[in-house]
Amino acid sequence: MTTPHLEHLGKFKRILVDYQISNEGKELLDTTKLVFLTSVTAGGRNTIIRELEKTGLYKFFVSDTTRPPRINNGVMEQNGVEYYFILESEFMEGLKRGEYLEAEVIHNQQISGINLKELRRVKEAGKIGINEVGRLGAENIHQASSNPHFIFVVLPSFEEWMRRLENRGKISTEELNRRLGSAERELQEALNSSYFKFVINDKVEDAVETIRNIVEHDIYPKDLDEKARILAQGMLRGVMERLGKITT
Repeated sequence: MTTPHLEHLGKFKRILVDYQISNEGKELLDTTKLVFLTSVTAGGRNTIIRELEKTGLYKFFVSDTTRPPRINNGVMEQNGVEYYFILESEFMEGLKRGEYLEAEVIHNQQISGINLKELRRVKEAGKIGINEVGRLGAENIHQASSNPHFIFVVLPSFEEWMRRLENRGKISTEELNRRLGSAERELQEALNSSYFKFVINDKVEDAVETIRNIVEHDIYPKDLDEKARILAQGMLRGVMERLGKITT
């Protein structure tokens, strides 16, 4: 698996510190039904999104990213399908023009973000827009509008997450530690957040049903939330043990 590289990492980080969602972006957030899924890497967000799209009610809006296409489940990603794969210079210019709803540096290797043109397409189609977003991106969007749904997809165990990561292809120890570090931050910050709803992704069909109940019917039983949060806390413990920050 080719490791992405972000040549202008420092410059992107400086721009993002002060980046503000434009007035048009805020209006689109307030007037468009949107769902944002967050999880650790390999948490199953893309599979859930594909299943929701099959209902005919949801529309996946494609993010921009600077990383190269990769093979998922034996199939090479296609430009404009999973992502728009663009140059760092293109992304930088878009940020300077305020064309992004949000953008986030991921694993210090790539920058990905949602271009406003994609939200316009969702609104014009009259669908429920859905996409994955990083934790920082979710925070920036939530600060601009409380209208979207923010869902953290949690796996049933740390061991299951390790298995899924391995199925994605061989990764170096350095890369694994990078993913573990990102997961630690994502889980800690989501658990400390008040606006995330946690959904367990053990069986995809159950996760899809739970998300549909949240978005379409405003149904989110307290026992499901409690169970999902306990699993998220267990995953966090597994991550911290693997990083040597706590002992069993």
